[in-house]
This record gives sequence, structure tokens and C-alpha cells, in this order.
Amino acid sequence: MAWTTHSVFNQPLPLANSNLFTDDIALCEAVAREGASWDREWLASVGLQLGSVESLELGRLANTHPPTLVRFDARGERLDDVRFHPAWHLLMQGLCASRLHNLSWQPDVLPGAMVARAARLILHAQVEAGSLCPVTMTHAAIPLLQQSLPEPYAAWRVPLLSDRYDAHHLPGDQKRGLLIGMGMTEKQGGTDVLINTTRAEPLGQRGAGEPYRITGHKWFFSVPQSDAHLILAQTAQGLSCFFLPRLLPDGTRNAVRLERLKDKLGNRSNASAEVEFQDAVGWLMGEEGQGIRVILKMGGMTRFDCALGSHGMMRRAFAIAHHHAQQRQIMGKNLSDQPVMRSVLAQQALLLEAQTALLLRLARAWSTVNSPHEALYARLFTPVAKFGICQAGIAFVAESMEVLGGIGYCEESELPRLYREMPVNSIWEGSGNVMCLDVLRVLRSKEGVIAMLDREFDAVKGCNRHFDRRWRQLRLQLSQVREAEARAVAQALLQLACAAILLKVAEPPLADAWCQQRLDARAPRALSDALCTRLLLRAGGVI
Repeated sequence: MAWTTHSVFNQPLPLANSNLFTDDIALCEAVAREGASWDREWLASVGLQLGSVESLELGRLANTHPPTLVRFDARGERLDDVRFHPAWHLLMQGLCASRLHNLSWQPDVLPGAMVARAARLILHAQVEAGSLCPVTMTHAAIPLLQQSLPEPYAAWRVPLLSDRYDAHHLPGDQKRGLLIGMGMTEKQGGTDVLINTTRAEPLGQRGAGEPYRITGHKWFFSVPQSDAHLILAQTAQGLSCFFLPRLLPDGTRNAVRLERLKDKLGNRSNASAEVEFQDAVGWLMGEEGQGIRVILKMGGMTRFDCALGSHGMMRRAFAIAHHHAQQRQIMGKNLSDQPVMRSVLAQQALLLEAQTALLLRLARAWSTVNSPHEALYARLFTPVAKFGICQAGIAFVAESMEVLGGIGYCEESELPRLYREMPVNSIWEGSGNVMCLDVLRVLRSKEGVIAMLDREFDAVKGCNRHFDRRWRQLRLQLSQVREAEARAVAQALLQLACAAILLKVAEPPLADAWCQQRLDARAPRALSDALCTRLLLRAGGVI
């Protein structure tokens, strides 16, 4: 007997087969404005590919089937290997083809390469964020390795700049592409790497480029399948940085023992390990005792990538929520036409507009660090952006989940994975307090930073009274900031930096709305209906 209990209707179709680049008007404009218009064709092509059902399914599969640790083979020989689902390898192929690991360092690179790379990273983050970890660490490590590769590994300079992904367990000079990981933190210290206990003793002579014997452990060893890692260890002169290859020059395995993989809240597709070094061999990078200085050069780049990745995930969460709201009927009207929901979505769109403008302006600063002004801008606003954007992303995805209701809370939706993924960027490479203290350090110790802010913010003086008042207040506060005020100062700098850019480049109603809402606590929070319509149109939806 054929029978049915009900018909399924008023259930929106999932968001798929969209173009992640061309649908994002703010991103398209920022790419052109900040000097990477030459990359628009590639970005549009990649945006279409990444928005496809097939790419989104790869992201789901890589997280449904996380990596596994294989410590021994059938004969009992140590392997210390990590095995991944095929979806992971396909995602990594796409990331390397987009050169997220080395675009900025190509010998024939065009101006604005950091801007183009930032846009590419934002697109990839919307599909699967865990796979960004290997490429962001490799990207940060390459400038150091180009200068200081140990002599036995000099041939690595070629595959480090390749656009190929090569997962084979081979010596680096036999591979088509290489990846570099990092290992800094230990059980007893975490952020306080100065109390690391891992030690390094020279095998022969001391000094840069010389081999050392390393004994100790790392509590978080990111991407253990990498071809090499940069690690910190104590020497006679203090904490130092070492190049630790997976395979030694003779092809034998280095004595890096994988104890277990971390069972993480999110970031499930990516492997993070606990390791022990049992007389492993590493080569000194720089001079003994200069490990912190060496690592900090890379830390800024990885922190910037954290902000980019969180922004990309926020953009995807918003796109899913907006797409749902345009199809779901509530009391005879589309959900997106209900005034309260319309306001929520428009507020999210406004935040994404501001973050997009700031992040690509920051990418331009990273592209031109030879300019003292741009170098200071990048040094100050990188920790500012990482703190503010990565923390905002957690609540942002939760708000998007509420738009969908119960189905957004279920694993068939992309949103639970995005929600679990969000906190890692806020924690990794320095949590919120660490970032805010770094902002304070820059304000107190970097000569010319206040003059840089004056130049940036005075350029829009008189354009908006809320902006002028808030900058005057903060300008007075910066001369005597107490440590307890670090978070408030970092947040104020983020809001002002976004406002300054929007006042320069955005439509006046949009910039004024940001200044009124973010810089004046007394101002009403509601957006006009006309501005809601404009923001949602720019965000890529059909109103």
C-alpha cells in the first residue's frame, strides 16, 4: 500500500555551486584597490571551483575522516607516520596550486602579491580551514630558509617554491614540493617558551648552520608529516631556533617520535602531535640565544593568516545564513524580509565589509614592509586584527547558526564544523591576552608608531564626528596605557582602523553607520532599511 504522512516544503536548498569571489563585492573591490587586480581572473576561477559541490564535499570528508597515527609497521619497525583521507590530499593539491605556501616569495612575483595571497586564503578558508595550517607555516618559514638553509639541504630552495604538493616520504631534494611545520610549546610553558626544557648540544662546532643533538619534547607539534620543522631548544647561550628535518641527509629517519595525535575540538582534518626528540639532529638557524627573535619574524605572518582564516569562515557562515533566509518562509514572508532578521544579517554584512577592507589594507602593508610607515602599520595592526577578528568570529558563527535554527545545529550543515573551527585561530600563535600585550609592547617600544597612527587617522579628520571624538579620546590614553587596559585599547584601535579605511573608500552611509555604531556607545544600533538593502546586495544576495 502506498501512503505518505506529509510533503516536504519550505526547506531551503543548501548553498552550493556559487562563486566565492565574484559574489563578494567588498573583496573584489579591495583586491583592485590594494594593488592585486592582476589576480582577479585567477581569483574568479578559484572562487568558482571552491564554491562547487565537489569542493565542499572534500572539506566535509576531510573532517569526517581525521588523520590517524601509525607508529609501527607490521614488522615492528618505527614509522611515526600520519595517514590522511584522500580528500585531504586533494585539498592540499588545490592549496599548493594556488601557491598559498609561497606566492609572496616567487622571484618574478608581481606587486601586491601579499594582497592576492590574502584573497586566495580567504576563499580557501570557506571550504576547509584545517588544511591552511601547513601552508601558512611554510609561507612564514620560507624567507628564513631562503637565507639560512643548512648546507646538506641547500637543494630544497627549488621545491620550496614549487606549486606542487608531494606527500611521498622521500628526501626533500627528490620531491616536487615541500612543507614546513613548527614546534614551539612544551607542557610546562605553553606561551612562555623561555622555560622550555628541550636542549641542544653541538655535534661538533657551535654556530649558525651547524648540526646539534636535540633531546626533549613538544606538547604541540604542528603538521607532523611536514618535511621539516622549525623548533626551539635551549643551548649554552639560551633559547635557539633549529631546522629539524624529517629525514637526515643519508635518508634515514630523524629521531622524532610521535607519541599521539591531539584530539581537538575542531581543526579535525589537520594533524597536531605530541612528540619526543630522542637524540634527534637539528641545524642551528641564526645564532645561539636568538631563537625568539628568529621565530617572531615568522610569528607575525602566521598571526595575519589566523585573522584571514577566521574572516573567511565568517564570510562562509554569513553566506549560508543569508542564503537560507532568502528561501525560508515565516508567516507568509521570506525570513530575510522580516525586519529583525534583516537587521541581523545587515549587521553581519557591515562587519564583513569593514574586516575585508582592513585585512587587505593590512596585506598591502605586508607587501611594502620596506616602507617604515607600512612596516609599523603591519607590526601594530597584525596583533590587533588577530585579536579582534578571531574572537568576533566565534559569536558570529553562532549568530549564523541561529538563523538556520535546528538544522543549522545538526552535522549535515556546515555551521557546526565552522563553529568548532573558530576558536583555534584565537588560541594558536598567541591567545587574546598575548595579542593585546603585544599591541601594548608596540605602542611603548616602537619609535614612530604614534606618528604612524596620526598620519593614518588624520587623513580622514573631519569626515565623521564619532570618529574624530573617539580618536581624540584614544590619542590621549595612548601616552599612559595600563596593562589592564590592553584589551580595550586593542579593540578601540581595530574599530578606528576599520573606520578610517571605510571613510576613505566606502559609500558614505556605510562608513557613517560603522562610525556611529562602533565608536559611539550612546548611538542607536538600528540600520536604516535602505542601508540594510544596500549591504545585503553587496554581500552577494538577491533581495
